[in-house]
Amino acid sequence: MIDDDPYAWLEDVEGEAALAWVRERNAETNVALADGAAFGELTTRLREVLDSPERIPCITRRGAFLYNFWQDARHVRGVWRRTTLEQYRKDVPEWETVLDVDALAAGEGEPWVWSGAVVRDPDHDRALVRLSRDGSDAVVVREFDLVSCAFVEGGFVVGEAKTRIGWADADTVLIGTDTGPGSLTDAGYPRTVRRWRRRIPLLDTEIVFEAEDGDVSAFGWHDATPGFERTFVGRSLDFFRSEQYLLTDDGRRVRIDVPDDAHAYAHREHLIVSLKTGWLGHAAGSLLAFGFEAFLAGDRTPQVLFTPDERSALAGQTWTRHHLLLETMRDVSTVMEVLTPDPDGGAWSRKPLADVPPLSAVTVVGTDPNASDEYFLDVSGFLQPSTLSYGHIGGDSEILKQAPARFDARGLEVEQHFATSADGTRVPYFVIGPDHTRTGPGPAVLYGYGGFQLCETPYYGAVTGRAWLEHGGTHVIANIRGGGEYGPAWHEAARGAGRVRAFEDFAAVAEDLHARGITTPALLGAHGASNGGLLMGAMLTRYPHLFAAIAAEAPLLDMLRFHTLLAGASWTAEYGNPDNEADRSHLQAISPYHQLAADRTSPPLLLMTSTRDDRVHPAHARKTAARLRDLGHPVWLWENTGGGHSGAGDNQQAAHNDALLYTFFRQHLATSPHHGTG
Repeated sequence: MIDDDPYAWLEDVEGEAALAWVRERNAETNVALADGAAFGELTTRLREVLDSPERIPCITRRGAFLYNFWQDARHVRGVWRRTTLEQYRKDVPEWETVLDVDALAAGEGEPWVWSGAVVRDPDHDRALVRLSRDGSDAVVVREFDLVSCAFVEGGFVVGEAKTRIGWADADTVLIGTDTGPGSLTDAGYPRTVRRWRRRIPLLDTEIVFEAEDGDVSAFGWHDATPGFERTFVGRSLDFFRSEQYLLTDDGRRVRIDVPDDAHAYAHREHLIVSLKTGWLGHAAGSLLAFGFEAFLAGDRTPQVLFTPDERSALAGQTWTRHHLLLETMRDVSTVMEVLTPDPDGGAWSRKPLADVPPLSAVTVVGTDPNASDEYFLDVSGFLQPSTLSYGHIGGDSEILKQAPARFDARGLEVEQHFATSADGTRVPYFVIGPDHTRTGPGPAVLYGYGGFQLCETPYYGAVTGRAWLEHGGTHVIANIRGGGEYGPAWHEAARGAGRVRAFEDFAAVAEDLHARGITTPALLGAHGASNGGLLMGAMLTRYPHLFAAIAAEAPLLDMLRFHTLLAGASWTAEYGNPDNEADRSHLQAISPYHQLAADRTSPPLLLMTSTRDDRVHPAHARKTAARLRDLGHPVWLWENTGGGHSGAGDNQQAAHNDALLYTFFRQHLATSPHHGTG
């Protein structure tokens, strides 16, 4: 319990004593890692990547405009801007500034960080702008006029909170926010949904839905698709289960009667359901389509849009006006298809959208499901910078933009291997680096996450390329259980008491790297963030012999207290509940903070967090650093004062953090005759 924890005082996020202790640790870390010209040169080179004007601007289609949020050396906090497709085709488009966050922050004396905007459909004339102080999850919300590009005087304004908000019509929003006692769940998220009409005080507005205190949150949203306008409300029972209702015009709630762990949404005349467990004779991981009205009337006869097998999984889906673009993975490589509903209710047709190179990733962006069948397609790989194509379904496509190479990839290659875990499971992983059959073992960093059904797919990592690959290092990504690389079963295998399977998978990949001669224990580092920080804690306490150095960012480490710290109560469905006797024993067994001991081997550890992280409490990193220090083990802590869960609110902070990370690995992973780390 907390009374038995001598480091509990570090849970006081902004307590004077805690912050003084943090400053001392930051100073030590700066001396150890950031002192010298080499660190400054590395930070500058990484900042060049992050600020590069040659990056492809990511866009969102909003009516006639393509919107983009951009940060660079001149726009440190960023600028929300827009252009037309005609301009976007040009090498140097003309952009219209919509909102300059740097100017706003300077004018108001607040460290604003952009957190997105909710634009009103289908007119795209107003937005609900979300601004975070120093990158926290909590935001303030302000109504913004997209015609005059100014905040609306007397418009919707919401104070700092973990607010959920969306448009219902031009003068109404659906909102869940902190309105005082009883308005938040135990996890700290909105418990109620209100229909808030313009010029009516928020506390005087109608509550249209309430969740339970023990739920994660309540939610509400309005589908403004012309001819299919509908309002939905519901509650997140835990991180993976929810109940959703259609809210009728007369105030009745009609349950969307799907399994509570399924993801369901309406699109025009369709109800699309993605299954986490089997239902109606269809396997977990399947994607089903029903007629929306027929489903409400009791018809449970679906069109089957995707059925997984042992090597494939659903990865994503995006609508255009008449088609569904389906992204699936086979052994973590992407396949893209176009699915088209039959207007007469027959089987949906399907055909490939584009050829995707092996060991690459593809992302569909910029579609407008109410207006057209246009799409933008971003294709990249570990050594392949992004290529952005533009096309229409059924028509030709063209390459719009090609990002330049941002690091020297000569002599590097990409491979996929499979390790065998402790229970015989085949675990895939990617290796990016030199040909080790020619060069022999070299320094390598193994990255993993393994939780919440998130996938680790190929991407072009310019920062990793400049900081690590160019210096002879190898980068490895493990697709361990707990993720979604092979669908819901891959996640379920490592949930709750099964979490140790994720740890075993990661250790198996490390051992396979050793066995293949790619690296050795003296040359191998491990890296993870957030839930991946828990994974790193497990490597530190369970498999220290496999690694020469370990780094964890925004880590989750105290598994007996996580549910009482900030948003932690929302993750009990992933890990278990420490207050439940049936869960407490396995949580204690996997809690790195509670497994630290003086007589155990402990490789050097770098912990990175943020004072403004209101998702994973900085005390996880603080307390672990304090305990390791007192036990005599090598540990460094870096706590950024801002940045939120990402640890960085701007490119300078991000470059500094990345430079710390890779300087740490360069220092602590031994060199070999064939590989330099300088």
